[in-house]
Amino acid sequence: MSRILMLSWEYPPLLVGGLGRHVHALATTLAAAGHEVTVVTRHAPGALREEYAEGVRILRAPDDPVRFEVRDGDMLSWAMGFNHTLTRTALRAARTGDYDVVHAHDWLVAQAAVTVRDHLDVPLVATVHATESGRHQGWLPHPHNRSIDDIERWLAHEATRTIVCSDYMRAEVQRLFDMPAGRIDVVRNGVDMLAWSPRPRAVAAARRRYAGPDGPLVSFAGRLVYEKGVQHLLAAVPALRERHPGLRVVIAGDGPYRAELEAVATEGVTFAGFLTGHHLTGLMGASDCYVVPSIYEPFGMVALEAAAAGTPVAVAGTGGLAEIVDDGVTGVKFTPGDPAALATAVGAVLADREHARALARRARRRVHDDFAWPQIAAATVATYDRARDFDARRVAREAENVLARMPV
Repeated sequence: MSRILMLSWEYPPLLVGGLGRHVHALATTLAAAGHEVTVVTRHAPGALREEYAEGVRILRAPDDPVRFEVRDGDMLSWAMGFNHTLTRTALRAARTGDYDVVHAHDWLVAQAAVTVRDHLDVPLVATVHATESGRHQGWLPHPHNRSIDDIERWLAHEATRTIVCSDYMRAEVQRLFDMPAGRIDVVRNGVDMLAWSPRPRAVAAARRRYAGPDGPLVSFAGRLVYEKGVQHLLAAVPALRERHPGLRVVIAGDGPYRAELEAVATEGVTFAGFLTGHHLTGLMGASDCYVVPSIYEPFGMVALEAAAAGTPVAVAGTGGLAEIVDDGVTGVKFTPGDPAALATAVGAVLADREHARALARRARRRVHDDFAWPQIAAATVATYDRARDFDARRVAREAENVLARMPV
């Protein structure tokens, strides 16, 4: 069994995007399989600094300094300060635990992960959930963008093995960071079918709240940032409402792009804010079509979550989305960044209810068969095993070199 020290900048109850949900599901599934898992993460207001929950030991790093303001959205400066307190908390975990692998999730924990790896002298596995270059379509105009790109590259090269979530991301990491393919493992994201199965009462409540009396309901949920492509969904709304009078669109989520999106939204669009739990699954289950209009999407876990909720999905054919949705079989695809193509794809789902139900049934079956968390956890453990094997061979080679230099 593995003894894992996992570092993540978000973990329940503090969630920002999909990364925190991923780390939580992976950690708890690994613990349920008998592995020892410690997660070191950010402090959350009202949460305990240290606790055991769902079989996982959780240490939350306090704010240090107590007041550290991020100006102008400068995540790089914030991350540098955060890594100081994260490192100290991780070293405290190292003093009170026995670990055989460190697992870092994304660049925001890179410095702490490498420091703890050196302290423990165990292999480092890094999951690259996305890249700065990818998020900005290859454009890195500011020094902090380029610095984040450099940190991502550094973390990937420091790691014994690197995990990515799709074949698309493997190619991106190879190209951007000049990484050998043999050091990269594709481990797809997982979905908890039970957690994403909506309660009928929640579906009915969402339908009453968001749907019109005589039209279909279309929804999106995610961070409101440029690369999620919500602007293209909003641009498609007039065409969709022309074909389907009474259609309503719900945008669930929050983020720095929200004000701009609200400014261009037309009739029939509701911004619901950040939804979780039964409010989110109820919205998904109440929707006649769930749309993922991303410009950049390493995987597209939310498409699988909507499929688990039993909702037909329409996705942009980009990144990992192109791999997890089979056009016309488990959903429909459209050209990314093309509102007219989006309207056509969503319109096709709304126009044929029987076909839409068949898409949803097949998609839900595929989620069950291919994306269950026990499978994902087992694949992650296989990466840990490969990292430990490589590290053991490295240590043996170094010992042989030392012995060879010793006088006879």
